[in-house]
Amino acid sequence: MDKRSWIWVWEANIPPKLKVFVWKILTRILPTTEALIEKDVEVLPRCPVCWASKETMEHLFFDCPVARALWSQAGFDSLGEGLARHTFPLFLKKLLAILHQPSQFMAVIATLWRIWRSRNWVVFEGKQFSIPALLRQYNQQVGEWLGLPREPQSPSSHLPDRPTVVVSGLGGPVCRWDGVVRRGSHSAGGMVLLNDVGTPLWAVGVQFPNLDDPMVVELLTLRKAVRWCLAHGFLVMRFEGDAKVVIDKICRADVRDSRVGTILEEMIQIFRENPGFTVRFVGRGDNRVAYKVARQTLSLFPTTCRYFDFQTWLASRM
Repeated sequence: MDKRSWIWVWEANIPPKLKVFVWKILTRILPTTEALIEKDVEVLPRCPVCWASKETMEHLFFDCPVARALWSQAGFDSLGEGLARHTFPLFLKKLLAILHQPSQFMAVIATLWRIWRSRNWVVFEGKQFSIPALLRQYNQQVGEWLGLPREPQSPSSHLPDRPTVVVSGLGGPVCRWDGVVRRGSHSAGGMVLLNDVGTPLWAVGVQFPNLDDPMVVELLTLRKAVRWCLAHGFLVMRFEGDAKVVIDKICRADVRDSRVGTILEEMIQIFRENPGFTVRFVGRGDNRVAYKVARQTLSLFPTTCRYFDFQTWLASRM
């Protein structure tokens, strides 16, 4: 693979595990049943999804009914037409070389990942799945990647060594947030705007399907809260939550976590550009209202919580 394409893969705004996944495909070390048999691992020499033939990489990503259906419904039927398909890694190398838009690149990687994940659900968890469900997950994944752009950094835009986010004391309006996770399933976040005496003035919940990483959920919830305040013209706001690790990372401008580095960069930049915004840690007891909203939001899954009357619901429990 040419140097330009490798750089595109490794600098793409996708999780590190997806970069490793692409690398495994291109170097033919993805653990398909064919690869395992070649290493003398005792496995059934059949595709675990369709049982039609031996699971080669070409079958998995080209010929398996799940792969064909997902490529079709994702709108990629004609992508790569004219390229030789006798070996999938070579096909993928050539395909990536002709993709000129990041959105196309991310969409192709998301499709491959959904195919691989569906195969692993069958092999390791014995789960069944549907093409519409895979397509929803594909759309969500591409949307998340495209919604978190990583701008190229100039020498003057490097994050400073010292903290740039002020840890606020008391005073000013307060927005509290919290996230809850249902392991192996879904998650949700709750955001509450409080007045000076602690009465909720506004509350909303947000759902995160197929996401069960607590740190990611806390950060995405905080980002939703900050964006809402910016959109509604708030110039001063104290954001309070019980996610101490997340708050410490923001205060120290620590973006070294590969899972959430891009989101952390965005949050640090927002707090830097809005000096009236501060962040502060509070205990779970003080954050119970946001926690209640998050729990109620999770209980509403998979229905949307957009039209749920959180104000009336909170008033009945305060």
